[in-house]
Amino acid sequence: MGLDRLLRPKSIAVIGGGTWCANVIQQCREFGFSGAIYPIHPTKDNISGVACIRSIADLPEPPDASFIGINRFATIKAVGELQAIGAGGAVCFASGFLEADNEDKDGADLQVQLLDAAGDMTVIGPNCYGFVNYLDGALLWPDQHGGVRQETGVAIITQSSNIAINITMQRRGLPVAYVVTAGNQAQTGLSEIGAALLQDSRVTALGLHIEGLDDLRGFEKLATTARRLCKPIVVLKVGKSSHAQRAAISHTASLAGSAAGAGALFARLGMAEVNTLPELLESLKLLHIAGPLASGKIASMSCSGGEASLMADSALGRDVEFPDLTASQIKDLRMALGSMVNLSNPLDYHTYIWGDVSAMTATFTAMMTRELAIGVVVADFPRTDRCDPVAWDCVIKSVATAGKASGRPMGIVASLSENMPETVALGLTAKGIVPFCGLNAALAAIEVAAFCGRKRTLPLPVNVPKQSVNPQVLTEADAKELLAGFGVLIPASHIANSAIESGQIAAKTGFPVVLKGQGIAHKSEAGAVALNLASEADVIMAAKAIPTDSFLVEEMITGAVAELLVGVVLDPAHGYVLTIAAGGIMAELLTDSVSLLVPSTAADITQAIGQLRIAKLLHGFRGQPAANIKAIVDTVMAVQSFVIEHVGRIEEVEINPLLCTPENAIAADALIRLGKYDDG
Repeated sequence: MGLDRLLRPKSIAVIGGGTWCANVIQQCREFGFSGAIYPIHPTKDNISGVACIRSIADLPEPPDASFIGINRFATIKAVGELQAIGAGGAVCFASGFLEADNEDKDGADLQVQLLDAAGDMTVIGPNCYGFVNYLDGALLWPDQHGGVRQETGVAIITQSSNIAINITMQRRGLPVAYVVTAGNQAQTGLSEIGAALLQDSRVTALGLHIEGLDDLRGFEKLATTARRLCKPIVVLKVGKSSHAQRAAISHTASLAGSAAGAGALFARLGMAEVNTLPELLESLKLLHIAGPLASGKIASMSCSGGEASLMADSALGRDVEFPDLTASQIKDLRMALGSMVNLSNPLDYHTYIWGDVSAMTATFTAMMTRELAIGVVVADFPRTDRCDPVAWDCVIKSVATAGKASGRPMGIVASLSENMPETVALGLTAKGIVPFCGLNAALAAIEVAAFCGRKRTLPLPVNVPKQSVNPQVLTEADAKELLAGFGVLIPASHIANSAIESGQIAAKTGFPVVLKGQGIAHKSEAGAVALNLASEADVIMAAKAIPTDSFLVEEMITGAVAELLVGVVLDPAHGYVLTIAAGGIMAELLTDSVSLLVPSTAADITQAIGQLRIAKLLHGFRGQPAANIKAIVDTVMAVQSFVIEHVGRIEEVEINPLLCTPENAIAADALIRLGKYDDG
C-alpha cells in the first residue's frame, strides 16, 4: 500500500455522474492536468466534455487515482473492482459509514466491508472531499476552492472538508502545495498521508488540523520522517474534551485531560502546536519563506509609538524576546534618526523619515544584529479602492534592502489582517519577505518557528498501554506504601479504627499530628482532614467529626517552602500523561501546571518545574529558603518508575500535596487507582 500514485497521479478515474463528479473533471482540466481522465457512468455519453466509459472493467488501464462519487453501497462495490484491476488508490466521497453509526447501525459494518474491499489498495476517507494537488494540477476535489498552481509550497491535512475549503480561500500570500482531507481515516490516517506529502521535495512544511489522532505510533513515524527531511510540522488540535476525566477522581485528571496529553505528545515529537487557524497559516508561511528560526529574538520597527506598544504587549506570555539595543546599534540609529527619537526595541522610528528610502533602510539595517532571528516592520497597507498605495513602496524597498544587508529574515506585519492585501502579500512572498497578517498571529508564528529551530535529542517512545480491568482506588496508606517502595518519602503514620485509638496512637507518635479519614477522596473538601493537632483530646474530638470509622494518624510535616501536585493519568488517546502543578487545595483553582508524557527524563522534569509560576517560591522568593529541587525531581522520577513498573494496570496516581522543604520532598497525601491487566 502506498500513496504516491494516488496523490501524484498520471491518470484519474471519476466514478459517478452527479455535479460533484463533474466538478472534479472540470477542475482537473482547468488546472492543466496532463494525464488521462476517465469518467465512468453506465448511461451518460460525456461528463464535463469528456467521453464516458461504461464501467470500471472497461478502463483501458488501471487508474492511479479514482474519485468515487456514488452512494455508500455502490462505493464498496467500486472499491473492490478498482482493487481487482490494480488501481493506485481512491477517494471515497460518500458518507454514512462509521461516522453515522450512532444513528445508523449499518455504518460500522459498511466501513468494515469497505476496508475488506480495498485490500491493499489505498483509500482516503470515506466521508471526505479528497485532495487538491496544486503542484501537478491533480484535483480529486468536488467543490470550489480558492487556490492556484504552485511550484513549491506547504501541505495541509484536515479531517474537516469545510475547514479545507476555507483554507484554500486564504488571501495571506501562503503558497499551498497540497490540501488533503482525511474524513473517517478508515484505512489511511493523517500520519500516513503526512509522511507521504513530506516525501515530495516541493513541499516545505506540513500543517495538520486534527480532531483525533489515528495512530500514535504512526505519529511517531511521521515525526521521524519530518526530522530526517528537516521539514517542520505545525499542529492545530481541536475538540479538546478531556478523555482522561471519564471516570477519574484525582485533581490530576482535571488538569491532564486530552488537551494536555495532546500538547505533551506534540512537544515530545517536535511538532509545534498553535491555537487558531490564522496562527497555523501564518506559521506555515513563515516556515515556508524563512524556515525554522534560530531563536525567538526579534527586532520590531514601526513609525508609531502606538504600534510599538501593541507589538510589545502582544508578545507578553509568548516565548519571544525583544533584545535591548547594543551600543553599536544606538550609534548607527542616531546617525539615521538624529537625537529626537527615543531608541528602544520595539522601535518607534517616527514618521518624519517616511518616504526617505535611504533613512528607512539605514534604520532597519541598524536594528538587525547577528543575534536576532528575524526583523519585523509594522505597516498596514491602505485600501486600494479609496487610497493610493504607492506611498507604501518605500517600506517594501527598505525592508528588502535591510534583509539583504543583514542576512536575516525580514517580515512586514499588518496590525490588522485585512490591511495586508493579497497582491501585496504575494509580492512580498516573491521577494522573500514574510507578509504577516495580524500582530498576534505573527508573534505566534515566530514562536512556532523558534520552537522548530531548536536542536532536539531523539524522543523516547510514548508508552501506550491498554486500560486495566476493574480498577480500584487504594487507601491512602496502601498508596503511600507502594510509592515508598519506589523511593517516595512519606511521613510516619499509623492506622486507627476508632476515635479513642486515634488519640492513643497520636500520643505515641508525638505531637503535632495530622488526622485523616480513610476511604474519602478530596479529604480537605470533605472535611476529612485535621491539621496541627497538639493533644490527644484534640485528636479524639477531630476524629468524632470525621464521617468514617478508620483513620490515618500521621506526623505533621513543617517547614514546607511550597506544595506541589505530581500525578499521572492514563489518557486513552495519548498514553500516560505526567502532570506537575501547584498543589494543595489550590491545584485546580490556580491551574499552574505542566504536562509531559511517560517516560520523561530528569532533564525534562527539571525544565517543566522551572516553567511553573510557583517556581519562584521553589527557588527562594524574596529571601525565603529554596526548596530542594533535586529531591522534587527524584520524587517525580520515582512516581514515573512506579507507573512504568505497573504499565497496563495503572489508571491514575497522584501525590497532592508534595511538601517541598529545603531538605526533602515528602508525599503528604497519595491516591492510586490500580486494576488488573487487560489480557484481551
